[in-house]
Formats: sequence, structure tokens, C-alpha cells
Amino acid sequence: MKLLNTYTLEIKKSKFIAYYYEVETKEEVKKLWESLKKEHKKARHIPYAYILTNTAGKSDDKEPSGTSASPIYQVLERNNLTNKVIFVVRYFGGTKLGAGGLIRAYKTASTNVLSK
Repeated sequence: MKLLNTYTLEIKKSKFIAYYYEVETKEEVKKLWESLKKEHKKARHIPYAYILTNTAGKSDDKEPSGTSASPIYQVLERNNLTNKVIFVVRYFGGTKLGAGGLIRAYKTASTNVLSK
């Protein structure tokens, strides 16, 4: 497990903190997710997506279906990334962003965390 980059995006007082890691196994993904949960106790959601050599997965972590993990996964897929995971920690800022706003926020955070 190796942290490659982080990126923070703020939209209407909601904070989206993206973490981009190199990983080898689903177990590493699970450990990283649990450690981010501990580190960000007050975060509302930590959706993620990963692609490994022979498997892939994603979790919306209680965000509305299709608004968080899918946009993250699409960024990984579009960039042909393997053995990588992106987590996006979300702190709710008090203003609902709606489905379109969430999709854009997660996609933007995921895209920008890939740039060094």
C-alpha cells in the first residue's frame, strides 16, 4: 500500500478529500478504508472504487446509489489504472448538492487526485 496523492475539493461548505493509493489486494483496500474511517470520524461518507489485476470493486458508503462510487470507478477505468484505489472522504457542509452535484464533486475530486 502506497499513498500516491491527495486532493481536497470544497463545494458549498462540503469537503471532498480524495486519497489515491497503489494496492495489491482487496484486503489492503479494506484496511485502508477502515483506517480512513478512524482518521475521519466525523466524515459522513467514504465511498471508494478500486481496480486490481483480476478484480474490481466499489462502495457508495451510504451515498445515493450511483452518485459516488461509479464516478470514481469511471475515472480509474478511463485512465486504464490497475492496482489502484481512490477513496473520497466527504464532510457534509449543510447544503444538499443533489445527485448531479454529488456526481460532479466525486468525479472532479477523483480526476484531480490523479494529477501530481
